Amino acid sequence: MRHPSPASKNHKPSSNLIMNGSVRVRVIRTLLVIQNGQSLASVLDPLLNSLHDGDKGFAHALLLTTLRQWHALARLLDSLADNPIDEVEVRTTIQVGLVQLLYLEVADHAAIHETVEAAKEVGFAHATGLINAILRKVAKNPNKFRKKCNKNHSLPNWLAYQLKQDWSDQYDALTQGLRQSAPMFLRVNAAATSVTEYQEALNGAEIETELTEMTTGFCLPSASNAAPVTLATTGLRLRQSTAVSALPDFADGIVSVQDMHAQLAAPIIHRALMSKVSADKSQAGLDNNELYILDACAAPGGKLAHWLELLSSEDASVLFHVKQDDTVATSVPTGIKLTAIDNEASRIERIYDNLKRLNFTQTDLAQSSSGIDLDIVCADATRWRSTGASKKQDSAKNSGVFDAILLDSPCTATGVIRRHPDISLLRTEEDVEQTVSLQAEILQNLWPQLKVGGYLLYVTCSILKQENILQMQDFVSRHDDAAAVAFTEACSWGIEQAIGRQCLPIDRDGGDGFYYALLQKTMA
Repeated sequence: MRHPSPASKNHKPSSNLIMNGSVRVRVIRTLLVIQNGQSLASVLDPLLNSLHDGDKGFAHALLLTTLRQWHALARLLDSLADNPIDEVEVRTTIQVGLVQLLYLEVADHAAIHETVEAAKEVGFAHATGLINAILRKVAKNPNKFRKKCNKNHSLPNWLAYQLKQDWSDQYDALTQGLRQSAPMFLRVNAAATSVTEYQEALNGAEIETELTEMTTGFCLPSASNAAPVTLATTGLRLRQSTAVSALPDFADGIVSVQDMHAQLAAPIIHRALMSKVSADKSQAGLDNNELYILDACAAPGGKLAHWLELLSSEDASVLFHVKQDDTVATSVPTGIKLTAIDNEASRIERIYDNLKRLNFTQTDLAQSSSGIDLDIVCADATRWRSTGASKKQDSAKNSGVFDAILLDSPCTATGVIRRHPDISLLRTEEDVEQTVSLQAEILQNLWPQLKVGGYLLYVTCSILKQENILQMQDFVSRHDDAAAVAFTEACSWGIEQAIGRQCLPIDRDGGDGFYYALLQKTMA
């Protein structure tokens, strides 16, 4: 979904990533290919793997900080230059130098000399005089220029304008928050151990963490009890990010890295599903011995794995009831048919890799007593139709297949810019319109496949209202059988919206930007 923004009108950087030369040269070349449309995720590992261990930390900090401050640095550079600088390589090299002087506390002489030498290696020796002059000017009064750089946002102007329109009250805190790094959160597999027990294991490994608990409240129309539902989600926030290889029992699937706000998805849709199961059991004569659930746009599989953890912890007797006739009570075969789809084969492989580590492969599930049948499908969610449960469908109007759908919808990912700062370089205003259209197509295709009484949880990691609340309002207005489930004041997270709730990445110790809306399908 990422698209490049033109780096200049006259020159486009090369898309070839060449990993040789000094650390600064390699960072500059990495920034150039990012400006040409490649994502940070695709080039970060090649960069770090090309370096000696002692250089990796500096290269990582230099690259990420330059990306986070990119637009602010570009405006500062324009104010420092007597004439417009059109060559992308020269602009990039100067911005790398500015980051060293203003944010990384590199000694002036080292920052200036090594950056000038990097320009020569990149092939722009003719610009070394200009680069040297600008960096020396900044080095004379770094506090002044740092203050100037930090005064406003570091976003493309179109995005800053849209955030001002959407979140005027939170605008200053939001735009500054997006310039910071994001904390590292852990989700503990509750089926394997408790959060407090794992925190003790982390303490033993000298990894400091803090418990983070969020409360979610919502009113489920199908609940047998009219009282609102309240549930708690508990995770761990690391006081300092660390390599996953250092986490105790990570390879054994005891813990996963997942943003705290992303950890809300599985508990919400799972609790809604359990409410539907309870409502179905209370209806006389309803024979529902199998559940059909869908995780749409499932890669890389974090929310899918979380849902599997919750499903595996359920007692089958709670999920399914006993079929009765006049004389004999016999157990009905039980089962959960979980389908996960994504439209890219490479992303499907990431699902398999994650589930393998967590012991949730199809083979693992088949050998367990969970009764879960997992089917992972590479398919386009705008066109895909379920076939595995076709016998469960009747010809009645609004008949559907799935009891619950988790739609982790494609979005512009503006809520995770802290973790993926390349987004602010690559995303364009046109991408928003295309994404909103894609979201609507997916919703239109999946909604008929949801059973009456079933739930669809719509999730994005965007902070743009056009992709979130406005998308939901438009959808509900066009579907008489779509009822928005109200979140209650018990929620300790997010900002209440007309439909759903919006999390904003404002708190430097808090989670990313996510939007949640829960819909129930009713009789039209």
